[in-house]
Amino acid sequence: MAEAKARLLAAALPHVAFDGWSQMTFSAALTDSGLAPGLAAGLFPRGGLDLAVAYHRAGDRTMTEALAMRNDMGTLKIRQKIALAVRLRLEAADKELVRRGTALFALPSHAPEGATLIWGTADAIWRALNDPSTDVNWYTKRATLSALYASVVLFWLGDESEGSAATWEFLDRRIENVMQIEKAKGAFRENSLGRALLQGPLKIFERLHAPQGAKDLPGTTTL
Repeated sequence: MAEAKARLLAAALPHVAFDGWSQMTFSAALTDSGLAPGLAAGLFPRGGLDLAVAYHRAGDRTMTEALAMRNDMGTLKIRQKIALAVRLRLEAADKELVRRGTALFALPSHAPEGATLIWGTADAIWRALNDPSTDVNWYTKRATLSALYASVVLFWLGDESEGSAATWEFLDRRIENVMQIEKAKGAFRENSLGRALLQGPLKIFERLHAPQGAKDLPGTTTL
């Protein structure tokens, strides 16, 4: 089944630039691949849409494999690892095919599927980087990276600089922005008042109305 899927997807790619991820592309790929119509329909029941999904997920696998082959990951900082992963992911894709996919998943009926694919890419990156998160950080890391990746893709689609140099500079700036936010969040958590705020308004109310002699909020005088 995996071989048949790959065969039909490969046959579809030359047609996507002209007909998008459409039923026309699916029909042309079916003819070119020589697969039985029943088998193709079973593998890709939604036709061109399923082909677009398969293409995106194939890019995730290519990126994961490329990261696994690197022998310098232990020497890189986390921001460098993320930048490398995003760059490898985009370099594994064809810009025109991604542009066609972006148009497809921008449709209201397919937007949830597109969001799921972006989330899947973010998850694939964090998994490839051996992210140990199991708590709420598991979700926040993927949500943050999903937003970052989506913005970089849109920039990349319009980038005409040599070697996509402008895209990689944009990627570095976006990662730096995220790191600054994370630093601010970390400093907020380390601050005693910040910790209290994170515990919710009720906790602050309880501290402010504690019996006389109870420990005041460290680092504060009046509120």
